[in-house]
Amino acid sequence: MNSTGADASGVQGDDHADRVLGESQPVRDYFGPAYGSIAGFGGLLREQGELRGLIGPREVSRLWERHLLNSGAVVPYLPQSGLVVDVGSGAGLPGIIIGMMRPDLRVVLIEPMERRTAWLEEVVAQWNLTNVDVRRGRAEEYHGAFEADAVTSRAVASLAKLARMSLPLLRHRGEMVVLKGRNVAQEIEPARKVLRSFKTSEPEILAGETVAGVEPTTILRLRRG
Repeated sequence: MNSTGADASGVQGDDHADRVLGESQPVRDYFGPAYGSIAGFGGLLREQGELRGLIGPREVSRLWERHLLNSGAVVPYLPQSGLVVDVGSGAGLPGIIIGMMRPDLRVVLIEPMERRTAWLEEVVAQWNLTNVDVRRGRAEEYHGAFEADAVTSRAVASLAKLARMSLPLLRHRGEMVVLKGRNVAQEIEPARKVLRSFKTSEPEILAGETVAGVEPTTILRLRRG
């Protein structure tokens, strides 16, 4: 009983700290004009995310640090204009965040699960994201349907599998810009064969920094030949 109470107290403390972070001026400045929309989206995700199977119970208390800011970290590495495809968009991380921060980009969210596409469509409608389009299905079903300027994803698959899913969606010289774990360097060698088949550039591992005190996100970027 004591351990359960301590754990609950810790989660509540984390939740309070995360809410304070989300309301802080550095976070407001980082997201700029998109802050209001992103805060609203985060609030809805906090309220409904676990119930609708979009995020795990432990993630509710760290939405800003681990999910919203994490997703926003990819935005500086995206092209200045054009089409961005988010593979396995799930709860809309990072695709919805990209759509809110970059209304100048066209964003397509590809997600195979019906309950998640329903959620994404609700979010797109609620925030009138006219630049965002939701497609239900697996990425492989859309090979040849797009010539994207960039493809992104977050915690979807190993690099080898992700490359097979994502690279056919890109135009020549388009970029795959994905959010990965800190051990992504270990995924590069097993992916060499598929990367060579698309004549990609050498993968770059980049630090996606957001606000002071928040751990940078690991981003991997490569260009299709």
